[in-house]
Amino acid sequence: MNTPPAVLTIAGFDPSSGAGVTADIKTIAAHHCYGVSCITALTVQATTGVRRIQAVDVTILRESLEMLLEDVEIAAVHIGMLGSEAAVQTVSKVLEQRKLPNIVLDPILRSSSGATLLEAAGMNALKKKLLPLATVLTPNVDEAAALTKLPVSNEVEMKLAAVALHALGAKSVVITGGHLPKATDLLSIQQGTIQQQVFDSEKFPSNSTHGTGCAFSTSLACNLALGKDLPEAVRLAKGYVKAAMGHAYPVGKGIGPLHHLYRLEEKSRKDEN
Repeated sequence: MNTPPAVLTIAGFDPSSGAGVTADIKTIAAHHCYGVSCITALTVQATTGVRRIQAVDVTILRESLEMLLEDVEIAAVHIGMLGSEAAVQTVSKVLEQRKLPNIVLDPILRSSSGATLLEAAGMNALKKKLLPLATVLTPNVDEAAALTKLPVSNEVEMKLAAVALHALGAKSVVITGGHLPKATDLLSIQQGTIQQQVFDSEKFPSNSTHGTGCAFSTSLACNLALGKDLPEAVRLAKGYVKAAMGHAYPVGKGIGPLHHLYRLEEKSRKDEN
């Protein structure tokens, strides 16, 4: 049996498993990859919001990454919530030394409930140290606005923000616009000139949207690990998130999670038939 590609996720821990490393591992498994993880922070949260964040000691963070990378060949890296400037600096230093492929950086700055997940100093460190190391950056429109200090509320502004992110050192950018009136994502690639491609789809009404950004960026990392080119990886990741939302079931009293492993149910039904 062939060993599947290993995908490393570096992110926080969400006890509700809608986002963070546990959700990422589910997404990685759904793509038939092998998931390994490094936790940057513990959170006290549920579907109703984030109450508290506790950063993991950066020595533990660094040693965990180094031990994993000495042992496992990594095909792609997903970076989610980092939670502190110290974590940004630590992860940047390790990745700069290791030169890993297919680094997908999801610059998580705030939770969907409004809690701050990375302070200003951490965001500045992310822009200077981590952003240039990433293969692709995947901010949503609010994160793109915070990183560029530009308004980002429509397709034209998304394109301008992507150019500004390239100026900061981003090689490729996917700005996700799931909260816009029409679900519009923009892929922008700088290879000499800047090439941009818009991915449109109808907005999918759902109360199960907790962790959509994590699912998209992790799916993107998996598809890159599986050898897809970036435009195809974006298309597949967008389709995965939409399907996972469509198959979701109610969990908790707030904004529920996606059904990351919906494909297992589809396979079971096929096997039964």
